[in-house]
Amino acid sequence: MDTHELYEVFKKKVIKRKKEFGAFMQMLEKETSWLTSPASTRFHLNKEGGLLEHSVGVTETLLKLRETLAPRLSEETCVIVGLLHDAGKIGMPGKPRYLKNDNAWEVRNRDMTYKVNPAETYMNLAARSLYLISKYIPLSDSEAQAILYHDGQYVEANKEVAHRETPLTLLVHFADCWTAHIYEDGHSVQEDDTYYDKKE
Repeated sequence: MDTHELYEVFKKKVIKRKKEFGAFMQMLEKETSWLTSPASTRFHLNKEGGLLEHSVGVTETLLKLRETLAPRLSEETCVIVGLLHDAGKIGMPGKPRYLKNDNAWEVRNRDMTYKVNPAETYMNLAARSLYLISKYIPLSDSEAQAILYHDGQYVEANKEVAHRETPLTLLVHFADCWTAHIYEDGHSVQEDDTYYDKKE
């Protein structure tokens, strides 16, 4: 299945909060850059639709981890957290975070195909995700923590949650890292636990 097909499959897994989730997804799809936004300005999936591709990939990885490590977690929880953990990267409705970079030198020499909208009101991306989602979807404490701290110790401010993470926070963090650094970077794991670059 391609990204858009998986996206539709995952959305159907939200049952208990279907109405709230549906309203949020409709807003994302109709009023924001959710379907076209890159995942970053110059790193992973800095291309049109990169954010959706990353979000679907993280959800797929998270559901696999859930099946093996935490089957008591609901699929609905995993879909909401996995799919929406980076929702803050859209910016705000009508105010996209990422704009096409018009600086030819940065595009050519730094692969910065996008730039951050200089008119954006600054907010930590995970906090923006939580802010946007919580306006529409009621979240459990562990879902809120997982969204807010999904970057783990890669973010200095996240040290306050160190050793206090819920299982969901740990799983989404690992799913996010695995998806970005293994799948999206084109690596594959071999039997001896080393990886190689498929591009070479």
